[in-house]
Amino acid sequence: MLWNAIIFGPENTPFEDGTFKLTIQFTEEYPNKPPCVKFVSKMFHPNIYADGGICLDILQNRWSPTYDVASILTSIQSLLDEPNPNSPANSHAALLYTENRREYDRRVGSIVEESWKQ
Repeated sequence: MLWNAIIFGPENTPFEDGTFKLTIQFTEEYPNKPPCVKFVSKMFHPNIYADGGICLDILQNRWSPTYDVASILTSIQSLLDEPNPNSPANSHAALLYTENRREYDRRVGSIVEESWKQ
């Protein structure tokens, strides 16, 4: 089963005012196995792969059947504001996040503007 979802960029972050589309693919093993969640919207973030895949522990080795879709989306929204640059899916974004926050914020701002057009 495939669901479409939207999350909004968290307030007081570079992602604020963004509207980001995702897909959530459930297998027959759900809720015992996590769904596959990917951004459809273009993203620039240390923990988001170029294909939209998300490097987030609860979607991998820390999954629990108690997580519902709302908690997954809330965790992803939190990840936007609190990336883990030590586990990068996008090494360029991780480098900018740690070494040049102004440029990182500028790149994220471009993604936010692009999200309005999708």
